[in-house]
Amino acid sequence: MSSILSFILQVHDSVHDFAMKPNYNEPKIYTGGVDVDQWSKLTSKEQKKALEKDWYVYFSFRDPETGYMKQQKRMKASANSFNNRKDRLNILKPLQRKLMDVLDAGFNPYLKDNSHVRRKLMGEPEVIINEKPKPVQTIIKDRPKPVEVIEEVKTVVTSMKEESIVTLEEAKKLVLDTKQKVLNETSFPQYRSRINRFYKWLYENDFKESDDIKKINKKTVIQYLNTVLQSTSPRNRNNTRNDLNSFIETLIDNDVLQENFVTRLKKLKSTPKRNKSYNSELLKDIKDYMDKNDPLLSLFVDFVCYGFLRPIEVCRMKIGDLNFKDMKMQIQAKNKLVKEKIIPSILFDKLPDLTGFSPEDDLFTIKQIGGQWDVNEVNKRNYFSKRFKKVKDHFGLSVDYGLYSFRHTTTSELYREISKEPNMSPHAVKSKLMLISGHSSMSALESYLRDIDAELPEDFSHFLT
Repeated sequence: MSSILSFILQVHDSVHDFAMKPNYNEPKIYTGGVDVDQWSKLTSKEQKKALEKDWYVYFSFRDPETGYMKQQKRMKASANSFNNRKDRLNILKPLQRKLMDVLDAGFNPYLKDNSHVRRKLMGEPEVIINEKPKPVQTIIKDRPKPVEVIEEVKTVVTSMKEESIVTLEEAKKLVLDTKQKVLNETSFPQYRSRINRFYKWLYENDFKESDDIKKINKKTVIQYLNTVLQSTSPRNRNNTRNDLNSFIETLIDNDVLQENFVTRLKKLKSTPKRNKSYNSELLKDIKDYMDKNDPLLSLFVDFVCYGFLRPIEVCRMKIGDLNFKDMKMQIQAKNKLVKEKIIPSILFDKLPDLTGFSPEDDLFTIKQIGGQWDVNEVNKRNYFSKRFKKVKDHFGLSVDYGLYSFRHTTTSELYREISKEPNMSPHAVKSKLMLISGHSSMSALESYLRDIDAELPEDFSHFLT
């Protein structure tokens, strides 16, 4: 059976109307069982249910053997890679129109050769066989100029091109080269590592480097995620799922694949582990110990405590990020490119004179404040974590405590102190704290406070006596 999609691709530039016997019905668009003209009147639940189904263009053609109309292969193009009505219809409506044009021109899916249809639609002269050329001058009419293709049709045509096989290794290289440009130095190595582990598993389970990337399906990913879950944890399984979802999505964006089946795989419930907060007595002992035995590490911790920064954010800082004139510092955070925070006096008073350094010098190095330290930020963070482990070992602290614990401790203490101010409602306390902590929303701050147990009730014993 001839491919009708290839004909739509080849003749989309010039289309003319040609009459033919009605052996087909008008192509229609399946939209998940709902009337898209009444979309705004549907409930959000009804819209979501419709979008969970595949949308496609369908039509029937008369079977020459039985004489009955028979539904032909459904055409989805890349419509179902989108999760909204508008984008799906932007793909399917032009496809529906072009399909109708091709059928009107005489395309028959049961014929092996439909070249006559192509010649009609493209304005090419008929091929005459076994006829001697006439001894007269042949007048060749100007070929009609191609009709300009609108952008949405270009999208459909591009998505329907006959594609060559993209191997597993070619797909991996494409995705990793793309992700290296968009992910930061912290995220990309983790992403690359998970994709490489997935590929290692593939090659250990009867896949080859030269296999078509389309050989990977939903079942393949489910099997791999199950092995990750069994050998690690639900959290790592979910993170792996997210990275594979991103992997497939990038291939869709580059017209290698048409459907992301990973999105339909549910995340498992997992309880993330957080560093415990220090009590006030232990915090004082640790700080006194670091001030005496490792002043550089103590100052690093001060930035975590009083700057309300993540350890890796401290590692990113340059001398030029500190603006002592306005008492502000610029931070490259994980949730935005750059954010600005104040330098509180309790932190400023601990800083040495930095006037002799270049703005491009790192704020923290192995031996001192200020200088060049030519390693990536992840290695810097790991270095200070290992350096702090010596302190933990001295106090006999478990793995539940870390550098992040200082931020949790200071946030909890500050929240309770602000709550003691007169005429401060709980919302006012959190609003003031959010400016200090740098959380992007009130809900994010409230979730954080619950996780670190900053909000504790007063003694309720009198209610029980």
